[in-house]
Amino acid sequence: MTVWPGRNYDGSVTSDAVRGRSSDGWVTRTPSIVDRLRTTADSRIPFSVEFSPPRDQAAEARLWRAVREFEQMQPAFVSMTYGAGGSTRDRTVRVTGQIAEETTLLPVAHLTAVSHSISELRSMVGAYADRGISNILVLRGDPPGDPLGDWEKHPDGVEYAEELVCLVRELGDFHVGVASFPEGHYRALDLEQDTRVLVNKLRAGAEYSITQMFFDVDDYLRLRDRVVQFDPEQGAKPIIPEIMPITSLRSVRRALSLSGSALPRHIDDRFVKAAGTGTDEDRAAVREVGIELATSIGERLIAEGAPALHFITLNFARATREVLTNLGLSPARV
Repeated sequence: MTVWPGRNYDGSVTSDAVRGRSSDGWVTRTPSIVDRLRTTADSRIPFSVEFSPPRDQAAEARLWRAVREFEQMQPAFVSMTYGAGGSTRDRTVRVTGQIAEETTLLPVAHLTAVSHSISELRSMVGAYADRGISNILVLRGDPPGDPLGDWEKHPDGVEYAEELVCLVRELGDFHVGVASFPEGHYRALDLEQDTRVLVNKLRAGAEYSITQMFFDVDDYLRLRDRVVQFDPEQGAKPIIPEIMPITSLRSVRRALSLSGSALPRHIDDRFVKAAGTGTDEDRAAVREVGIELATSIGERLIAEGAPALHFITLNFARATREVLTNLGLSPARV
């Protein structure tokens, strides 16, 4: 089934989610992320990148510079994050829609359950479908204000990401991904419970997962093994590792603290040494270590058979391009 452009879904999606307009004004079906990973044009491992919604006009200009540079590098897909409690909802929908309509990139839109009613979630999915977006990454989400605070279900919302996966799948022909956690989610009682939660999300209809960023490849490999052991069928689905090329020690420490994690001690020591003892960290030295570390992580993940590499870009292209070049994954500049 196809969808006429501009239709108002009014909180209910009953048609297939689609992307790309033909000459007669109709839109055509979008490839899934799993299909895109399987059909990479050459023998290189696929890669993808993550963007964040811009906060102002200057940030939006920077985002689009990164989008256009990555477009030349032909990632398998790009994802657009979604602020805590829906704080960037409108910008997320608008910018993700523009990427779908104005570039050759395949966008994945984030959708979080926190602070949203089922009606609002349905409306969000409809808004994505109306922009031709059918690939959605479903997340439970962090509480607004204090990401480590108590998680409270919206009175008319859903409690778990597994329920949100079901909701999105029921609304139409959507391709759904979920989050996974190599070190275990900080709210999980133990790794066994964390594995069970991930498997339940996959059983609910998620086609793949993207990990939280990590810095010990063994954590990723152990996660992959746990899922296979728990449920071999679900373990066959791609677990895409996320890599962040670190360019600021202060920034990455803050980002990790908001997710209840931290740099491994031996890695933190390397960055502390590079940062120096001055009032301001030596960003050039930190950046050099960050590129080297991300390259090393990527090399091992490729050797261990990871299905793809997903990079946090912070809406900048240079650091990720350098890592991709080191890994032999970046085509020559057009």
